[in-house]
Amino acid sequence: MLILTRRVNETIVIAGGITITVLEIKGGQVRIGIDAPETVPIHRGELIEKARKEAKNEDQS
Repeated sequence: MLILTRRVNETIVIAGGITITVLEIKGGQVRIGIDAPETVPIHRGELIEKARKEAKNEDQS
């Protein structure tokens, strides 16, 4: 895992035309913006994990 320190309005560029920008830092939350080609799916990690757990539970039923 790569760990970086960024300030508001600073960006991280990832191969494939993906740019992540820190928009706001407030308390314990960081707002980010992601600019990526339409062909690149972007999902929140916790939602993917929830869907995996639900699918696993359905398979066990």
